[in-house]
Amino acid sequence: MTQRKSKADRRLDLIEAAHRAMLLHGAEGVHLNQIAEEAGLTSGAVLYHYPDLRDLLIEAHHAGMERFYERRMKKISGISDPVEKLIVTIRSGLPDGPDDPGVRLLCELGGAAGRNRVYATLLTTLFDRQVSMYQTILETGAAHGVFTLAQDSETIARNLVALEDAYGYRIVARHHSIDSDRAVELILDYARLSTGNPLRPAGRR
Repeated sequence: MTQRKSKADRRLDLIEAAHRAMLLHGAEGVHLNQIAEEAGLTSGAVLYHYPDLRDLLIEAHHAGMERFYERRMKKISGISDPVEKLIVTIRSGLPDGPDDPGVRLLCELGGAAGRNRVYATLLTTLFDRQVSMYQTILETGAAHGVFTLAQDSETIARNLVALEDAYGYRIVARHHSIDSDRAVELILDYARLSTGNPLRPAGRR
């Protein structure tokens, strides 16, 4: 006998269906019936869980953004070495490849942000949180004498996040000479100049 899904599980399924629908139809152009089709449900069933479709879209975008802050923070939480922490943070901020759905969704959101205040606020909040994440790493490294910062930590952190965004877009756009590995090295080159550290993984120092 098939176990009936809980309300929470059903909402998670709808968030994933909304992700897929937005990738197919755009962050602004997606409609209720398209999300319902992706979820394998009727439009009425979707509205049962999300009476206001905007709430579902906002939750879907927020869930997609967790990867770029909450999950990264969790990933580096057990790393004490500032050098290793900075390298891992840079690597985890880029798409796996041109078809990476999380980054493609962020690109869709970015395209709509100029016309949608809610999306703009979500992106601004994500940017600021990522800057804070990098600032903490930079300042910790400087306090331990591992980094010699070329500029204030906020400026360096903002540039690191901006480089992630720029190269992430180029990867998704299938730039012929920029893949994930190349983008990591390009960002690390800037980080090396900014921290005065060669930023080699622990096994290569």
